[in-house]
Amino acid sequence: MTRMARAREAWRALHKLDSSAPLWYDTASNPCSIEFVMRFRPCIDLRDGRVVQIVGGTLQDDASRVVTNFVSDRSPADYAHLYQRDALTGGHVIALGPGNHEAALEALRAYPGGLQMGGGITPDNAHIYLDAGASHVIVTSYIFQQGQLDTARLKALRDAVGRERLVLDLSCRRRDGSYWVVTDRWQRFSDLKLTPATLEYLAESCDEFLVHGVDVEGLRLGIEHALVELLGESSPLPVTYAGGARTLDDLELVKQLGRGRVDLTIGSALDIFGGTLPYADVIAWQRRQSSS
Repeated sequence: MTRMARAREAWRALHKLDSSAPLWYDTASNPCSIEFVMRFRPCIDLRDGRVVQIVGGTLQDDASRVVTNFVSDRSPADYAHLYQRDALTGGHVIALGPGNHEAALEALRAYPGGLQMGGGITPDNAHIYLDAGASHVIVTSYIFQQGQLDTARLKALRDAVGRERLVLDLSCRRRDGSYWVVTDRWQRFSDLKLTPATLEYLAESCDEFLVHGVDVEGLRLGIEHALVELLGESSPLPVTYAGGARTLDDLELVKQLGRGRVDLTIGSALDIFGGTLPYADVIAWQRRQSSS
């Protein structure tokens, strides 16, 4: 199967589209150009069993040094039901450290098939979350050892859950003009540079990519333009970008820079997480994309 055929197949499955539903169009100026339908993807970040929003690059063992933007009084299930009500698919539940197992299961069971699960995933525990209702499991640190990609671990995980239920988190930071995957709570630079060749190689082992722009994650400073462009030009699979989004204009910007092929997660900026961007406005934007 060709790269573009894999992308078409994966996008249809993600958005529950049948084979007759329009997914892309050929532009008059460039008949070979393909534009996919961009989506907003929601999130439920968990710390100590509660829904939170943090500055991602500050996450570490020393709790006093973690910068927290928001702690919710609402349960994980409340957020899951909200996303289910608004027909949002492909969102993610992320466990930020230990103490989140039951909270994660609560969210997954509230919206079966609608959410992915990440944080501490291994071949031994992945099926607990899949059986609870996760559509996919998301993995970063497990497939790296001492900053190097461990292909044996990647194969073991793919064999355990199936390529079609695995998302690789390639969250990255910029160094020397390039983006490098970071692991171990985003504190360690790996030796894996995010390039078209890297994405093509890893696409053989997973169904989607999740990429946080760690340098702007949780800061509401705007998106990483160059990173979104790289993903839009090079990803052979569905890919979700997160980090820095703060306005509706950022949705339009990701749509443009990502060629409509990069989905966007917004966290701290949303009013449901203590921010100023109305969640209702984002949902209205999403519905306009679906109807256009």
